[in-house]
Amino acid sequence: MQKIRPDMNIGQNIQRLRKKAGLTQDQVIAKLQLRGVNISKSSYAKIETNRMNIRISELVILKEILRVPSFDCFFENLSPDEIPAEYQSLSSRYDQVADEN
Repeated sequence: MQKIRPDMNIGQNIQRLRKKAGLTQDQVIAKLQLRGVNISKSSYAKIETNRMNIRISELVILKEILRVPSFDCFFENLSPDEIPAEYQSLSSRYDQVADEN
């Protein structure tokens, strides 16, 4: 499974979206685990602090948990050169599928 590069600073956006949703790290971790993502508190904290990669499959589940309308929310405040080209196609594909359901 493809991973998002840690140099993108996506962790700060994940943390901001989590807090906006009114969830603690423990609550998000529990919801991830219920959806089959085997992640520890330490690993999740590393994602939010950009010390660990996040899998795209995990990002898809986080989008649902945090009730984010679009994947673009994860990439706010990043310069265009920080966002990999492969993200662009994934974002539009997943957002389109979600809109159809």
